[in-house]
Amino acid sequence: MSDLLAAEDVLLFVNAAVTATGQREFRDGAEEQRLSLGFLHEYVRVNYRPLYAAALALDINDHNAALIVEQLLRSSRDAGAEEVRREGRLIAARLARLAPQRVYRLFRALRAAGVNNRRTRAIMRDWLAARPDLAHDAVKYRSGLKAAARHAHAAFTGDGGETGDFLFAPRRRARYGQPVLEAFRRARHDQGALYELPFTVAEGFAARHGVDREVFLKRMTSRMTRLERLRTQPTATGLSVMPLTRLALYVLSLSFEARRERREELTGALRAAARRVAGPHAGSWGRVAAVLDDSWSSSGSAVKRRRPLAVALGCHFLLEALAAPGAYAAHWTSGARDPLLVRPWGATPLGARILDALDGSADRLVIVSDGWDNAPPGLAGEVLRVWRARLDPGHRIPVVHVNPVYDAAVFDVRRLAPTVPTAGIRDAEDLPALVEIARFAEGREGLPALRAYLDRRVELFLEADEGRPA
Repeated sequence: MSDLLAAEDVLLFVNAAVTATGQREFRDGAEEQRLSLGFLHEYVRVNYRPLYAAALALDINDHNAALIVEQLLRSSRDAGAEEVRREGRLIAARLARLAPQRVYRLFRALRAAGVNNRRTRAIMRDWLAARPDLAHDAVKYRSGLKAAARHAHAAFTGDGGETGDFLFAPRRRARYGQPVLEAFRRARHDQGALYELPFTVAEGFAARHGVDREVFLKRMTSRMTRLERLRTQPTATGLSVMPLTRLALYVLSLSFEARRERREELTGALRAAARRVAGPHAGSWGRVAAVLDDSWSSSGSAVKRRRPLAVALGCHFLLEALAAPGAYAAHWTSGARDPLLVRPWGATPLGARILDALDGSADRLVIVSDGWDNAPPGLAGEVLRVWRARLDPGHRIPVVHVNPVYDAAVFDVRRLAPTVPTAGIRDAEDLPALVEIARFAEGREGLPALRAYLDRRVELFLEADEGRPA
């Protein structure tokens, strides 16, 4: 029983670490989210520290990955020598995957909290040493790099000290040999120099010089990152490489008229993105039925606009790709028939839609919803209870509920029924992995099996990191 309770605690934390970002949701405010998430991190770190660190190898979101790193470094004295070594490898591997701005934000938080142990400084120095171009970082993430360098006592000697002078003694040099540093110096008085800078830095100089926005974007295209190009110039070429959930968000941001006019282009891009995610598993899931929540609560919040609906839309196309050809059936809570034109609307009759889905001959049922079944309340849980107890006690048809919304009040994502495994989901791309880990939530496999699964994920995670370029 203690093993099962421990497994439930760890799975509860994984669900939160996948979905929660400390931001406002449809029903919870940002402060409630942060307080709930903070308690959960501390509880799992204190009681299950090795499993807490192992979560860095899972598909958790970047916000929680940074929180885990911060908590582990704040409490280094609570870990033994072997734990410290293993945690250090996991932290280094995860930091290498985080966006630089998030890592610099994490370093500032550690500095503000007075976390100045030798381990922390070494991790910061190693990460800075592995950066491909610190001069670029000095321009694009100036305050973050400056704070990290001070805290870690890092020395900038690779370029003759130019980066260090740029950060700490900008008046010492009349010119810089590093092109990006020199371009930044010149951009204050020379419009031409701003086109040699990173896009986000050049934007500020362009506004200061009064440069026309369209002219600026056209000339900066070659210096933009892929995501910057997708954000500012969402062309057909850009759609072909856009990640599935981000593409779903873009589609939902368009008017109905634009979606109808571009139906072939948008549908083709969504299906192509789903096939890339499915990879070799495409067509391997047999007959699949899905219940997808497009009720009013799927509109999300001001900071996460339409995110729950975008996850449902992405899952729709991914499940279509994973199912056998012609063996997929979607049941939207609103009764919608056209996935390209879905919108947040109405109540959440999950129970009725689950009955519709189970009425077919599916080999697998996937429910994508925030779990607020309210038309009538509780029907979905009762349908699933009776289904498991009377009609399918042998679990012939796997049923999995994935939930894109963290519920601060219960420290978890909201569940539909005790008999149905529920996993938190942040991006539709994570669906196959989450269906795998959801089996532990059924209560039939305890902590040893979960530990073995996490150990395998950690091993694969670290192996992949060893193959990454420095």
